[in-house]
Amino acid sequence: MLINAAIDTGLLTLLFFIVGMIKPSWPLFFLKKSDRFMILIISTVFFMITFTLFGEGNRQKALDEQAAKETVAKTLTPASAPVPVPVPDVPAAAPSSPKN
Repeated sequence: MLINAAIDTGLLTLLFFIVGMIKPSWPLFFLKKSDRFMILIISTVFFMITFTLFGEGNRQKALDEQAAKETVAKTLTPASAPVPVPVPDVPAAAPSSPKN
């Protein structure tokens, strides 16, 4: 989820940077005076946000995979409680006759 957001943010930042370097007044239409240095600063901050999102997404993905492996390992290992072992049937001994 975070990795997809990072990719989307990166693409929008790249578009913002390219358009801003060509015509700085287009992306910063709400400012009276806009220059390329302002575009560079904003793009740098957005790229840092993008890389942070990507790194957190990879870290979260690794934690999820580790938790899934631990869950599988717990279900495959035997329980710690003792398990009763069946006792084989022993045929009844014949009554012994007294010897004279």
